[in-house]
Amino acid sequence: MTHLWVRAEQRDHEERVGLTPDGAAALIAAGFAVTVEDSDTRAIAIDEYRAAGCAIAAEGAWPDAPADAIIFGLKELPEDGTPLIHRHIMFGHAFKGQPDGKVLLQRFKAGGGTLYDLEHLTDASGRRVAAFGYWAGFAGAAVALKGWAAQQQDDAVDPLDTYPDAEALVDDVAADLNSTLLPRPSVIIIGAKGRVGTGARDLCSALGIETTDWDIAETAHGGPFPEVLAHDVFLNCILATPGCPVFVPAAATTAPRRLSMIGDIACDPRSEFSPVKVYDQTTTWDDPVIRVHDDPILDVTAIDNLPSLLPVEASQDFARQLLPSLLMLDDLEAGIWGRAKAIFDRENGAP
Repeated sequence: MTHLWVRAEQRDHEERVGLTPDGAAALIAAGFAVTVEDSDTRAIAIDEYRAAGCAIAAEGAWPDAPADAIIFGLKELPEDGTPLIHRHIMFGHAFKGQPDGKVLLQRFKAGGGTLYDLEHLTDASGRRVAAFGYWAGFAGAAVALKGWAAQQQDDAVDPLDTYPDAEALVDDVAADLNSTLLPRPSVIIIGAKGRVGTGARDLCSALGIETTDWDIAETAHGGPFPEVLAHDVFLNCILATPGCPVFVPAAATTAPRRLSMIGDIACDPRSEFSPVKVYDQTTTWDDPVIRVHDDPILDVTAIDNLPSLLPVEASQDFARQLLPSLLMLDDLEAGIWGRAKAIFDRENGAP
């Protein structure tokens, strides 16, 4: 019997979960065993999982789970250096040269475990089967616009917190923009046709902001891209991958420009393939914006768990997308899971 163990997220400001109670019930009906760790922060109450028939474990108990259990979480594991013996499903951020990813892979190598990276679960055409991209774009655009509004008033952005729903987030950003007494900013979105870009466009549309929408056709020439510097706000919705053009080079800080706010929603500043070269660290919920140049001002917001601002909607959407793949966990050697395992083996130096 396949045993899926849903761990509690241990990162601050992380209330999402990749399996809803309805999804857990579907897995149990299909013959799976499902254990869900208790959590004081998860957006969905533990009693709903209990009612669905799940076994309940203490928060953080996954290291002592049965060796054949598949541990399922979203964000990173505690960085304690311990060998990882289990099979893990999560966002590992380990396959694009990230320093922290290399450490994570060493832990798997030491323990003999396996990483099935959620970012690399793809169908036969190479398309990801489940992603938080839409809500990352929606929330990321909101944070960047909050940052722009604060910038216009020589103010700092307040620490972020979760919102009960998308409408509440839109209302909050609208209040910030209206307080500036300025026209809406000009916004360019690169990657506008993808999941992330669609979310960013929808947030801007809800605020009455017309956007310049670019995708593959507009960026195929490889740059430079002076049009980016001609907007108030740039929203990057393109993942850092080999061959990705540089949209904002390091020289942009001192170049003539209108651009004063970058929302790097894809947020991979430590990757050598990052298309935004003016910063090298993520921002946080407590400090959402960093200033990378003073005169003229250039700010960046780059939060790596943006969908957590809307934890209920983001969890429900992602879990719905992923459930069909979870129902195929009985065969980890084929299809989606086999492809993810092959990537792990290649990146971790397996023969």
